[in-house]
Amino acid sequence: MKLVERFLIELARAWDREEQPRLQVLGSTALMLQTDFVRATKDSDVLRTLALDGEVAERLLALAGPSTPLARRWSIYLELVPNGLPFLPRVPVWHEVPLAGAPTTLSIEALDVVDVVVSKLKRFSANDRSDIEAMVARGLVPHDHLLKRFVDAVDVFTADARASDLPRYVENLHEIERDAFGVDESEIELPEWV
Repeated sequence: MKLVERFLIELARAWDREEQPRLQVLGSTALMLQTDFVRATKDSDVLRTLALDGEVAERLLALAGPSTPLARRWSIYLELVPNGLPFLPRVPVWHEVPLAGAPTTLSIEALDVVDVVVSKLKRFSANDRSDIEAMVARGLVPHDHLLKRFVDAVDVFTADARASDLPRYVENLHEIERDAFGVDESEIELPEWV
């Protein structure tokens, strides 16, 4: 069993509220929950939805946030990511992840592998690049599907102040196309004002 799975199982065991929140997991944790991929990570990113506001969010962070006993035990902590922050298609795809031995106090969903790859094209750190390359190498990211989901995310971002960042995301996509897929760069249309 992977470290992130043990961390989430212990969080589910510690959850002591009537609410049964749905944790929508992003980033490398989502990849590890759905594939054979393993790498070190210090945090488990969860999308902060309306259901995870207020007392529910406070309790989750009190149990598993930075510097909590749970975080110190597993060397990983829960981080709530604001809903509008990730670079995602209009309707992200989530997959329920059953955790063997975990009580049903929490529902865990992982962001689809291709949508995780799209989201990682925003920050595009060294870890993001290696995560993307690992998913492509495993054959889990069909190029045509990646392009479709990427263009959908671009459409979402053109409607607000983040549109000025889109050329950089396109450059990041082109780098992955060249280096990981070994294909020519795709033509991505951006609005004239970007």
